[in-house]
Formats: sequence, structure tokens, C-alpha cells
Amino acid sequence: MALFGKKKEEKKEGAPCCCCSGEQTIGETASTCCGEKVDSICCIKVLGSGCKACHQLYDNTVEAVKGMGIEVEYVTDLQKIMEYGAMLMPALVVNEKLVSSGKVLKPTEIIKLIRG
Repeated sequence: MALFGKKKEEKKEGAPCCCCSGEQTIGETASTCCGEKVDSICCIKVLGSGCKACHQLYDNTVEAVKGMGIEVEYVTDLQKIMEYGAMLMPALVVNEKLVSSGKVLKPTEIIKLIRG
């Protein structure tokens, strides 16, 4: 059974950062992430299956970061979603770290998560 955990670790370490062209991996993202950080944030992702709640979280996230110069990515690929360990949708990922799962956050709540 240890084989499964090891394979997951290896795969996660080799996954490219969202804002990099494959030069850095998720493990390196938190510290450097291409040097394009805005308010210490390099990337925000909304993970979802494409349902109404997932689209609402995406819209709320875009509204929350409006004017900050931060791009929000919408991820629907189930394999990528599972790599983050999100078990409930929609989910929010900031700097490659899962910060919310299973609820639609309001723009003010998203700003608190980003800044906090």
C-alpha cells in the first residue's frame, strides 16, 4: 500500500506551476513562482465540475480580485482536481494550496482568505 502514496508524491512534485511554463513545480511555487507575485499571490484556481455552484465561485473569485492584476483559472479536469486533494466541489486554491472546499464563498470571504 505504500506504493500508492509514493506514486502520488512523485506525481505531485513533478506537476508544473500554473503561472510557469513548466520550469518550476508545485513544491517550488510557494517561494518563487516566476517572480510575478501580486500581493504575495502567484495564482488562484477554482476547482469544479462545471455545475452552477462552481461557476458562481469562479465569478465571485474574479470579482474579488478585480483590479488586483491576478488571473483566476477554472479547472474542470478531475485528475488535476484530485491532485489537490479536494473531495468536495467547488474548491478554491491559492498559491497551489487548497484553502476552501465544498462551499460557494462570497467575494468578501475570498478577499479575507487571500489577504489573511
